[in-house]
Amino acid sequence: MTASRTLRLGLTSAAALVAASLTAPVAMAAPASSSASSPSPAPLRDHATTQRAMDAAVQDGVPGAAGQAKDKYGTWKGTSGVGNLRTNKPRSAHDRYRVGSITKTFVSTVLLQLEAEGRLSLDDKVEKWLPGVVRGNGHDGSRITLRQLLNHTSGIFNYTDDEDFGRTYFLKDGFFEHRFDRLSPAQLVKVATAHKPDFEPGTSWNYSNTNYVLAGMVIEKATGHTYGDEIGQRIIEPLGLRATTVPGTNPHVPRPSSRAYGKLAETATGPTYDVTELNPSLASAAGEMISDSGDLNRFYSALLRGKLLPKKQLTEMKTTIKVDAIPNAGYGLGLMERKLSCGVVVWGHGGGIHGSNSEAVTTADGRHSLAFNFNGDWSGDSDAVIEAEFCAE
Repeated sequence: MTASRTLRLGLTSAAALVAASLTAPVAMAAPASSSASSPSPAPLRDHATTQRAMDAAVQDGVPGAAGQAKDKYGTWKGTSGVGNLRTNKPRSAHDRYRVGSITKTFVSTVLLQLEAEGRLSLDDKVEKWLPGVVRGNGHDGSRITLRQLLNHTSGIFNYTDDEDFGRTYFLKDGFFEHRFDRLSPAQLVKVATAHKPDFEPGTSWNYSNTNYVLAGMVIEKATGHTYGDEIGQRIIEPLGLRATTVPGTNPHVPRPSSRAYGKLAETATGPTYDVTELNPSLASAAGEMISDSGDLNRFYSALLRGKLLPKKQLTEMKTTIKVDAIPNAGYGLGLMERKLSCGVVVWGHGGGIHGSNSEAVTTADGRHSLAFNFNGDWSGDSDAVIEAEFCAE
């Protein structure tokens, strides 16, 4: 992960084999156009700086960008570039897209709701809920708490860092052969436990998608329902998030949506491939969800304003660990805190998965939110868009 992806912490950006393909900018083989959709009525706040930052991402090589911002003046909707390199169809601010690791905030919210209901404790050991699942090569679920899963201090190896997994699902030959494979959460955990832990539980911090695969399994064990069903009943339906889904094994992105593009290589040069269709079970509870920018703004605003969690649990979620590799940021329970260059503090998460890089952040009072998506996974400065929205004069 690079500094320009501070909040992304996505599924693909965590895979060592494809890390290079997510850093260096490259010019697109097909032309990209730029446009902005004007909201009605127009908000009083000027979002021109945000628009310019999105345009810059397209100039940097991203096929297209789409997002929405909401503040006290209303909702602004902006787009740049194209959603389809073959037809040059422009992106829509209402596009649905794969949100990758933004899924983690939804999963953490459900676990904290279960804690508030007395159905589990974040101090419970993983072994209590998933006996025998986290074992092997030094991994021991009886020494790891649910809290350590949520704040990435468990030490459990990140399954997307496995070299065979990377070749199979992130590089060209493997991806096109295996893109529709159905993977169970247990299979993903076995990939992780075939390696030694990164560190002793609670002694350090390392982003691991395995943690949230396990968190999803705990939700199912505690409730008798899949984590996706619980997210639907507890968050999606109450908030009226009509564009938000937990697709399970469905490989398609509902319309309206754009195509998603990736390099499927260890470098950011070379051909660009359409990677829109894939079986999202390879991400599971670590990153399989689909949403749009309006829904993400509504979710994070509701979360930060205390509409989804009691005060105690929201405080737990916002208790962060300093992450040395990420300047001016801390990681809580599926939620990141970041201090911007102008002193504004935002909370949220980012998400990267094949052909899709997304960000969703809001101020602590939930009154100013921004969510956006790049439909390419190898270039573009997402930090610049966030800075432009919250720090522009």
